[in-house]
Amino acid sequence: MEAPYVAAPSRRPPPRRPGGGEELIIRRRYEAASIANDVLIALWFTAGSIMFFSEAWTALGTWCFLAGSIELLLRPVIRLARMTRLRRLRGPASPPGDTSQDF
Repeated sequence: MEAPYVAAPSRRPPPRRPGGGEELIIRRRYEAASIANDVLIALWFTAGSIMFFSEAWTALGTWCFLAGSIELLLRPVIRLARMTRLRRLRGPASPPGDTSQDF
C-alpha cells in the first residue's frame, strides 16, 4: 500500500507590516537620543550647581546652566523629528500609530 501524499510545509515567511522593522529601529534610535539628551541635561545642571559653590567658578556655572537650558529645548525637537520620520515611513494616509511610548 502506498503512503498518502502530504505536502511539505510552506517555507514562506509570515506576512510583515510594511516598514515594521524599520519603524522599530527608528523608535529605538530616537529613544536613545532622548535618553542621552536627558543625561546631558542632568550633567550640565549638576556641574553648574557645583560651580556656584565658589565665586571664582560662578561665571562658568552660569554657562553650564545656559547649556542645560538649550538641551531642554532639544527634547521637543527630538520628539518632533521622530514623529516626522515615522509619518514619512508610514505614509500620509496611515493612522498616527502608538504614542504610548513617547518620551
